[in-house]
Parts: sequence; structure tokens; C-alpha cells
Amino acid sequence: MLSAQQRSTAPDLRRTETDSRLGGRNGRGEQRHGDGEDPFGLLLGAAERDARSADERRALGPGVAAAIVDAGFPRHFVPARWGGAAGSFGRLLRAASAVAEACASTGWCAALYAAHGRLAAYLPEQGQQDLWAGGPDVRIAASVVPPQGRATAVPGGWRLDGEWRMASGVAHAEWLLLASWAPGPEGVREHRFFAVPRAELSVLDTWDSVGLRGSGSNSVTGDGIVVPAHRSFVLDALVRPLPDGARCHRVPYPMVASPIFAAPVLGSARAALRAWTAECLEPGPGRPGRDLLLTRASARLHAAGLLLESTAHRADRGEITPLAVAENRRDAATAAELCREVAHDLFAASGLRGQSPESRLQRAWRDVTTAASHGALGLDAAADAYAGAARADGGGR
Repeated sequence: MLSAQQRSTAPDLRRTETDSRLGGRNGRGEQRHGDGEDPFGLLLGAAERDARSADERRALGPGVAAAIVDAGFPRHFVPARWGGAAGSFGRLLRAASAVAEACASTGWCAALYAAHGRLAAYLPEQGQQDLWAGGPDVRIAASVVPPQGRATAVPGGWRLDGEWRMASGVAHAEWLLLASWAPGPEGVREHRFFAVPRAELSVLDTWDSVGLRGSGSNSVTGDGIVVPAHRSFVLDALVRPLPDGARCHRVPYPMVASPIFAAPVLGSARAALRAWTAECLEPGPGRPGRDLLLTRASARLHAAGLLLESTAHRADRGEITPLAVAENRRDAATAAELCREVAHDLFAASGLRGQSPESRLQRAWRDVTTAASHGALGLDAAADAYAGAARADGGGR
């Protein structure tokens, strides 16, 4: 169970960025929203109660999916003119990590619903209106890297055919962002994004992974789907700031993608440490080997948290330079690697207890292992990018 302190300090994403303290507490020190409920606390409770069932059914429950909306994730990066929060990366990373500590799959989907709202802000104005004219609380799933399916130019837009894999949270999405190679100027192909209503696609039951099972990251297929030109943009747009955009829309995609994926990894690794402490750390006099494992695990997770905080600081307030982009990739990938090491060491030390299907540690270990293997968190690629930027900058820092 999450502690009272964890519940009370969790950030409410529906609070405005002008609130000076996490959770948007009122003058009496209470966390409130609208009708007196705490949407973020309700999400944490719902996610924790449903975590095992989500793992078994390989999808989030509808109540949890609704609670993600109520807590403000889908609107977090939606432009303010559509009623969105145009929020900070610091708040999102803290919130996604806290949710993932209750349920990794819920934290994963919540973080990606927010991230995909940020991507959709690069659509032309009419495309944004198609998504958000009725309000900013739209769950958007995505399958954009690598490009998949087929895109063919047709009068007024594009025709899509084929299959797109691993669209997390698709069962509860209203829209999807899909990507395909498409013909560009002078015959050069482009990595192009397309916004498609969920109702126009078929979902294939393909997600049967080791971890993050509840994310429901299934494939989608389409046959002859016509997407108007105003619901499409090219990947290259994501490295350029939106004119007159909020800070969250002026940072390049490579600077923030890895930290967003790393946040649920951190939360799930913290859950692994809590579970190991509850399941495997006997009360009474300490045992040197286990005391050392506990100490090293907590220190590495603390370090991972500080690394992610540094990525948020750069994204929210730092100077945007090639080196800063590479530092964010470096720090997010390193944080994920630290979390994976912690989960592995704890599971290896759990003995037969960790093998039980009832073990919360086992589920956390599976979730961390799967989430940390995402391509956006690859340490080799991050190292290549950092080394190149550091050399160009005169050695880095």
C-alpha cells in the first residue's frame, strides 16, 4: 500500500502551474479540487487496487482510465487556448512516477497520454480543433517510432493502410497518432505523423509481454483510411519550437522523450524496493548482506530521482542547446539503468518468495525490466549522442 505521505504529497496535474507547492494545497494545507475530491489521490487508490487485475487482463480497467483523465494527464501539455494546462515537465515526471509506484502500467499510460497531447499540438490549427474543440481531456494513443504501415498521397490528404504495433493504452483512447514513411518533396521520403479517430481503426490482441502487461499496448490496423492534410505533420517539426508556444512546446522532442519514458520506470523501481522490504526484510536485528542491499538500492534510486529532476530542470528552465539535449538523454537512460539494476538485485535476493505469483516484487521486477528496455532509454544510443555533443562543446560537463 502507498503510505499516507506518498498520497498526500502526490502532485495534482489539474492544478495550475502558478500553484507554488506540489498538489495545489489550499490555505488550510488540504489538497482539494472542485467538488472537494482529490483526483490524484483517487487515481493512486484506483491504480493500486486494480494493478494485479490489470496485469492479468492485459489492459487498464475503465475506472482507472477515467481516473487518469480526472487527474489531468491528457490535458497536461494541451495548449491553453484549447483549455489545456501547457504544463511543466517537472510536474509530469513527478506525477507519472508516483502513479507508477501504485501501478506501473497506469503510470506508463498516463505519462504517454500526456506526451501524445504534446505531440498533437504540432498539428495544423484545424487538426487541433478536430481533437480538442470539445475539450482538452482527450486520451491519445500513439505508434510513431518506427514508422509503420503505408501512407499514400491522395487529393486533400493521405490514405493509410497496414498495421502499427504497440499503441499503449489504445483500448481507452479516442484518437491515435500513427506514423508512416510518406513521399515528400522531390521524391525524398518523410517520417510523417497522422491523427486518426480510434473508431476508424481495428485493434489486434497482440500484447502479451513479460511486464507492463496492463498497458494494453496492442497493435492497430487500418484499410483505406483517409486522413485530411490538416491532421498530419512531419517528424522534423518536433525539433523546432512552436511559434508563440508555451515553454513545453518550445523544447525539441529528443530533449524530453527519454525522461517521460523513464519516470514510470523510477516509480516501479521504488515499488520494487517497497515490496522487497515488506516481503523479504525480516524484523529484528539487521543482517549485513540485506542491510547493504537495502542501503545500496535506496541510494541508487535516490540518484535516479535526482537525475530525472535534472532533466526536468533543463526542459522547464534551462538553455536549450545540443549539449543540454544530449545531457537529458544521458541522464534519463542512466536513471533507467540504475532502476533496472536495483530491481534485478532485489529480485535475485528474494529467493522463493519472489517466484510466487502473489509477489508484488515479482510484478515490479517484470515491469521495470520491460519498461527500461524501451528504445528511448537505450544507454548506448544516449552515450553516442552525448559524446558527440560533448566533443562539439569542448568536453561537456
